[in-house]
Amino acid sequence: MINAIIVDDEQHCVDRLSGLLQEHFGSSVRVLDSFNSVEKALAGSRQLQPDLVFLDMRIQEKTGFDLLNGIEEINFDVIFTTAYEKYAVQAFKFSAVDYLLKPIDADELKSALERLQARISKLETARKIDALFNNMKAGNNASKRIGIHTVNGITYIPVSDIIRCESAINYTTVFMKDNKRMTVAKTLKEFEDMLADYNFFRVHNSHLVNLHFVKQYHKGKGGYISMSDQSEVEVSTRRKDDLLKKLSML
Repeated sequence: MINAIIVDDEQHCVDRLSGLLQEHFGSSVRVLDSFNSVEKALAGSRQLQPDLVFLDMRIQEKTGFDLLNGIEEINFDVIFTTAYEKYAVQAFKFSAVDYLLKPIDADELKSALERLQARISKLETARKIDALFNNMKAGNNASKRIGIHTVNGITYIPVSDIIRCESAINYTTVFMKDNKRMTVAKTLKEFEDMLADYNFFRVHNSHLVNLHFVKQYHKGKGGYISMSDQSEVEVSTRRKDDLLKKLSML
């Protein structure tokens, strides 16, 4: 049984989440209490020692980070709940932190809880929260770190260290500045969605490149580009013009 608390200043959101948990997960998740302020949540979390906190990003005039910063040791898992905010959601994805968009969907809640039950690692949670702090502070720039799932857990690497990503159906190989590479069970489309705002461009169905590492474009029907790691990447005909436009804007 997972003991949980809900931190949210909107009662209708608390009611919806509590109702979904009771209806679909009553045998595996128990809601101990809910809190509508950071101060109450701090006291409540210390007293109740929950396994899981559903944490709203905005709580009255404060944020979920004010709560996390007030806790000496984060010894519980966190699932953030939030209305859609582009850069907040992007930071969640980069940091491999679980989050739910409001209004909360039952299927998405189920997926988040399944990931939680498969994980249950306090050290991993602490690392994710640390990465999230970094990514929220970094804003919309390349000092952000992205969480890469490996067989040993999650490795966080700076976005600016990624040279290119290459697709292999449902897997993607990430090539980095230090000549290291990682193959992860994530599609190239998922990387494209996360990295599009950071001067990454999908030049081909199988290739996503960091435009800062493009050394030269070679003409042809679609042509190809030379990268700083000495690799050569084919450019699809239909993406050629957009690529050249992007490169001219760097």
